[in-house]
Amino acid sequence: MNTTERLEKQEIGHAKKGLLFGVASGASWGLSGVIMSIAFGMAPFTDGVSLLLAPIVGAAMHDGFAGLWVFIYNLFNGKWREYGRTIRTKPGMLVCLAACFGGPIGMSGYMLGITLAGPSYALAITAIYPAIGAVLSVIILKEKIGIRTWIGILLSITGVMIVSWVPPAAGMYPYFYAGIGLACLAAIGWGTEGVISGFGMDMVDPEVAVGIREAASFSVYLVAVLPIMFGVVGYQMIAAAFTTTSVWIIIVAALLGGGSYICWYKAINMTGASRAMALNITYALWSVFFGWLLIGTVITPNLIIGGLVITCGAILVGANPKELINLRKK
Repeated sequence: MNTTERLEKQEIGHAKKGLLFGVASGASWGLSGVIMSIAFGMAPFTDGVSLLLAPIVGAAMHDGFAGLWVFIYNLFNGKWREYGRTIRTKPGMLVCLAACFGGPIGMSGYMLGITLAGPSYALAITAIYPAIGAVLSVIILKEKIGIRTWIGILLSITGVMIVSWVPPAAGMYPYFYAGIGLACLAAIGWGTEGVISGFGMDMVDPEVAVGIREAASFSVYLVAVLPIMFGVVGYQMIAAAFTTTSVWIIIVAALLGGGSYICWYKAINMTGASRAMALNITYALWSVFFGWLLIGTVITPNLIIGGLVITCGAILVGANPKELINLRKK
């Protein structure tokens, strides 16, 4: 075997490992969403003065704990010193800007969607973010999109309509359609985050970028979102959560959420952004399985069909199916 063949074999092995990280990112994010819904059913989140308070406080705590977990991970990897150096660079600032879209906009909409429409529905809706990212790439990055990608976008939108066409059992989620709308807002936030972070990710270590992303998002929640929207009430709910069991549930969800981001960024580096995105959005289906397993979510036909259509559409947007098949054959 000559040098070229050895390098090619190593690259294929590296890419296949990246595919595993992509699957892990989808599974862990789907499980994280279901676990967060369990926390929202516990005190103090059931004592909120408004429908908005508990989900946004939960989103802030999730990103805060996720940032802490990632920092501990980077501490053991010896990368914690990179935080300060990276954040002073233009790519680092772009990661912070992307965090504002992915955190206060994307994560808040996502948590509100979970609360108002249920985790399985909210996760299925947010899985259209690759399609939104593709549209924004045309507008902002001036990228060209082929017929395959546009078909994927239409499939994703069709899947959203299928999922949200029939709400859950009467009375379970009285603000179901508001939750669907907020889940769509989350998809817009995450799609925008992906486009903006794409400017800076080539120059930033993925694991450091995730740490900065989570820390920046939590900081915006803490100094802007919570005081502007709720005043001291938001801080009071955070303090109350630390006196209840719910904080441990959020810590577990944040561990899974931070791990999902690390796996996703590793997948991007190892197998390419398109394949990583295509595997990451399988969280729409993982959430159905974990929702059924942990909280007894009723799996309706429209939820299964819509979730599958969304996933197929997002795969068409994010990756060429022929490339995935060829890679697996190799």
